Amino acid sequence: MKFNKITLLFETEDIPLAEELICQIFFSFNIKGVVCDIPLEEPDEGFGTQTLPVPEQYSITGYLPLLDSSAIVLEQIGSRAAKLADLGIRVEMGIGVVDEKDWADAWKAYFNVTRITDRIIVKPQWKDYVEKKGEIVIHLDPGMAFGTGTHPTTAMCLKLIESFLCPGQTFLDVGTGSGILMIAAAKLGAVSLLGIDTDETAVAVARENLDLNKVDPSIYHLSCRTLDGTERLPYGCIAANIIAQVIVDILPDMALRMTEDTTAVLSGIIRERLSGVLAALEENRMAVVHEEGLDEWVALAVQKKAGH
Repeated sequence: MKFNKITLLFETEDIPLAEELICQIFFSFNIKGVVCDIPLEEPDEGFGTQTLPVPEQYSITGYLPLLDSSAIVLEQIGSRAAKLADLGIRVEMGIGVVDEKDWADAWKAYFNVTRITDRIIVKPQWKDYVEKKGEIVIHLDPGMAFGTGTHPTTAMCLKLIESFLCPGQTFLDVGTGSGILMIAAAKLGAVSLLGIDTDETAVAVARENLDLNKVDPSIYHLSCRTLDGTERLPYGCIAANIIAQVIVDILPDMALRMTEDTTAVLSGIIRERLSGVLAALEENRMAVVHEEGLDEWVALAVQKKAGH
């Protein structure tokens, strides 16, 4: 199968905002496997290593199946990208055609073994790494799904799950992507896991990665659905590494799956959108118990307020 390779080159003084808004354009057309070619600041020692060279020009690339209807979608993407100029984000759109294999394999050269925390290591399946005693190594082939562990939002999620997930708890992953958070939760002692995503490709990739990491199939379930379509069961730990507006939208449904002992890890929040998330947390009687920040991104660990 062939795909339209859509590259949105951009110039702006607010790179994180541009990244979120451009990714949101792609996501709104159900284009999930985006590649962000932007500079990331070197994080603190021991927390997420830099894996990508600084690009000469900032861009975000998405892939759209080459169909008869593609021209209409491309026109709509171009129109929405042009409107970002009102926010000081100047976008230039480039379009090419690639085979599925070219898309799936081209980026692999840039994904290296990454240390996320003192214990957690993310290892691409095609890279060599000698595991040291006490390390938790996540073997990963993201394929066409989001989530390699190298992006600040995923790295912070992994760190917070390591801090707040207790062995023996149940785990819910909203927007599971590559399945990386489910794998981490399983290796950290979760006894039952549910991963949901609205992208069937992501669900398939997550299943392959769980199998790759030898996670017992009897303890996890994957489903292509939204949160409101899942059974209202309480979970010990919930993770949602998506974007701020979606987090705000799903908080009421998330609250229905929390007890006072549940910790929810929320990531994908650009700092400029943090106030909106905090307001929504207050409306849903939730409180922040820990905050992480990396570059312009924020991740929160939240719990229900006592008596709610």
